[in-house]
Amino acid sequence: MSKGTKDYDDVFKTLKMKHKRLFISVINDAFGKSYPPDAIVDVLPSEGYFTEGEAVTGNRDIRELISDFLIQIEGVTYLLECQSYNDNSMAIRISEYAFLAAIQLAVWDIGHAVIPMPRFLVIYVKQTAGTPRKTTISFVFPNGQTVDYESNNIILAEITKEEIIEKRLFAYIPFYIARYEKEIASEGSVQHVETDLEYFKLEMLRLHETGELSDYELLDLRGFVNTIITHIADGNKNEERLVQIMGGTVIETESERLLRVGMEQGVEQGIEQGMEQGQTRILTLNNILLSQNRIEDLRRASEDTDYRNQLFQEFGIQEQIAI
Repeated sequence: MSKGTKDYDDVFKTLKMKHKRLFISVINDAFGKSYPPDAIVDVLPSEGYFTEGEAVTGNRDIRELISDFLIQIEGVTYLLECQSYNDNSMAIRISEYAFLAAIQLAVWDIGHAVIPMPRFLVIYVKQTAGTPRKTTISFVFPNGQTVDYESNNIILAEITKEEIIEKRLFAYIPFYIARYEKEIASEGSVQHVETDLEYFKLEMLRLHETGELSDYELLDLRGFVNTIITHIADGNKNEERLVQIMGGTVIETESERLLRVGMEQGVEQGIEQGMEQGQTRILTLNNILLSQNRIEDLRRASEDTDYRNQLFQEFGIQEQIAI
């Protein structure tokens, strides 16, 4: 019976929202760049069509069309698309996403427009006999000129666990065991899976100790691995055995746990004092901190009342009840 767990796409989307830094090494490896691990990563809007009035008014109102991940590092724009399986629509989808992204960055004046197309990358989580090694979009113009817009694809099944660690491709770790999907789902032998999971667990702990992975990156990556395990195993006998290697369950990531703890504290304090204001106040603070990615402040505020009160003052969250 399906357990309703997140699938590959959901994990990728959660990674990009919470841990965009982890994609710097992905960009470096795919495009031969050397951005430092602390480079500023700007996530750009990855949806939209211009309205018909755009050309006249210059107003950039848009309606939704979502691509996977559009980021900018040092002024260069990258479009990342995570795909479970190859399909016939990928090239046309990339062309649509890329063109929409380019228009958002376009500059123009009377009679002239410059439309900068982003560099793009398709990451295939799984591999079949038909998985393409390159994605090519050929633009054919009325004068007969043809321009190929293309990029080599990343096929995760061809990347070894040692390469992932050596190149610090941490964003690939949750998807690594997709290569063992058949064995896990069919309750076959999972000895190789166990060996590889042990390797990743030990390497991630080592890199956490050296400061290359933060507390939250380590905890969430382990949770994402377990999410994929649960998605594949779907409750069979291999699930618990494999989940235990990384530790814990897949119910929530660490940052989600911190938000839940804060919410529970608000409920408990509201009950103790017979009022709902305390709960609402803490929930407001937690939501602000989470939206600003101030996870360490969120953790500290969940444990330290004085510090929580200090943050209430910082954000102007009015005290309706003493907590």
